[in-house]
Amino acid sequence: MTSASGLVVVDKPGGLTSHAVVARVRRLAGTRKVGHAGTLDPMATGVLVLGVNRATRLLGHLVLTEKQYDATVRLGASTTTDDAEGEVVTTSDTGHLDDAAVRAAFAAFTGELEQVPSAVSAVKVAGKRAYQRVRDGEEVELAARRVTVHELTVHAVRGVDVDISVRCSSGTYIRAIARDVGAALGVGGHLTALRRTAVGPFGLDDARTLDQLEERFEQTPIGEAARAAFPVRELDARHATDVRHGRALDDLVLPGSGPVAVFAPDGEFLALYQQAGDRARAVAVFTG
Repeated sequence: MTSASGLVVVDKPGGLTSHAVVARVRRLAGTRKVGHAGTLDPMATGVLVLGVNRATRLLGHLVLTEKQYDATVRLGASTTTDDAEGEVVTTSDTGHLDDAAVRAAFAAFTGELEQVPSAVSAVKVAGKRAYQRVRDGEEVELAARRVTVHELTVHAVRGVDVDISVRCSSGTYIRAIARDVGAALGVGGHLTALRRTAVGPFGLDDARTLDQLEERFEQTPIGEAARAAFPVRELDARHATDVRHGRALDDLVLPGSGPVAVFAPDGEFLALYQQAGDRARAVAVFTG
């Protein structure tokens, strides 16, 4: 069983759940302590970030970063799941739509949005996943959430199919964008393809397929991962000792308002700290 801690960036294939990918990596890493940041639907492919051993505790903080996707939206049909895996519930003629109208409709879904997640999402309702409630025959109505679509680019309008790229905040559902754009155009819409191209600083260039990991299992050490994902502050020996014990620091000012990765003089990754007024406080300590 490995004692090394780090991140594994997987290029998830279609047809597998995120949990199935975790199970494969547990076997390859020789440890049960493997988790993932940001679920990908079985139909989706692309970047899935996994943490091994102590690095699993980084994942909750990585979820706060932005994500990027390539997707194809099909107009003219709505489905029960807002994607191609669901049953078609309505169809509409799209012959009256021109390229400009379609592009304008997508352009409206940028900036801060109040987005209602798909009913078959992983959002919890009274402690139970929404998709499980739907499978159990329950009617599910989810509250709208504030999300941010930083950038949405329409690459091609191919009849009823629209190829797009999206850069957005974590928690944004691309399926919901497909649904809502279709509704705005009055014809319905759903997602037919989804590929996540980046999670925070980790992109497809960093990712390995499961077959590649079978041949050679490798991970990004936790310190390197922290340097890639967060602002960094190097500490002196006195501060490093305090950080190892999770103490608040009165005489250290950290950059920004979010978590900062702090390192010992010898380069060891110690913790995530965050400025809280005049003090720097521990968000998560990774030593011991």
